[in-house]
Amino acid sequence: MKGTVGELGEFGLIRELTSRLTTTPAVRVGPGDDAAVVAAPDRRVVASTDILVEGRHFRRDWSTAYDVGRKAAAQNLADIAAMGAVPTALLLGLVVPAELPVTWPTELMDGLRDECQVAGASVVGGDVVRGDTITVSITALGDLRNQEPVTRAGAQPGDLVAVTGWLGWSAAGFAVLSRGFRSPRAFVEAHRRPEPPYHAGPAAAGLGATAMCDVSDGLIADLGHIAEASKVRIDVRSGQIDIPSQMNDIGQAVGVDPMQWVLTGGEDHAIVATFPPDVKLPARWKVIGEVLNPSALPQVTVDGAPWTSKGGWDHFGGDVES
Repeated sequence: MKGTVGELGEFGLIRELTSRLTTTPAVRVGPGDDAAVVAAPDRRVVASTDILVEGRHFRRDWSTAYDVGRKAAAQNLADIAAMGAVPTALLLGLVVPAELPVTWPTELMDGLRDECQVAGASVVGGDVVRGDTITVSITALGDLRNQEPVTRAGAQPGDLVAVTGWLGWSAAGFAVLSRGFRSPRAFVEAHRRPEPPYHAGPAAAGLGATAMCDVSDGLIADLGHIAEASKVRIDVRSGQIDIPSQMNDIGQAVGVDPMQWVLTGGEDHAIVATFPPDVKLPARWKVIGEVLNPSALPQVTVDGAPWTSKGGWDHFGGDVES
């Protein structure tokens, strides 16, 4: 599609974006009215929101608009799944410069739509505004389906800590891109388009998970959120975490211990949860640690000792990935 956003105009852009969307049975009223209507059979709605700003959260020379759409949807829908809920809907707030080619927001919408389809949700509405910097704001909704939400506050001493999904892949991909390379492709794609295990969240709730979180800030940081909310200590056993051979190769090439990426690299959107010790976990879950009574040590330790290397994500402290 030729032309710029400014040439197409606000309402022309909205028509173009909404024409690309699909729907699900949960959507009773979709885009085009004053507000969307989404079924909530559970009578409770799980909601999460996030913002991506160009230059801070994505770069157009690293990621296509389609990549950004997939990633923006994934990181919000993963939050819904990490509460034990099923994603149902997504709302988009989009700020774009008038001179931006129309193909960028349309490809962004394609990415949002396709990631929603993976999770079983749909884009149901939003807003577009002119501005100097591309900004993508997402609100995701979900349904608990008569289960109780799994918060960060329920971990108990004696619980097992288990994870499903990738760990450290996005950070390894970031390291590759930062050095001007585009391969190994699997790790670069993991950074551009994370693949959260959406169905694992509600399944974990059904298995009796006591606390849960998606790994967006880094494993140690996100386990720290659980430990703080639950008033416990969590010990991670590094020997129980598998590191792919290609990640070891990347680490050797750039001079980084890949365990640093695994423990502190964010944006993989794996799901980490705590479970009672007698729960039989499916093979997709890997036990990587245990919940302990609080002590004078940090709330999260690795092999019984403090993890002294820097890492994790803090929006106001900056990106401290290696």
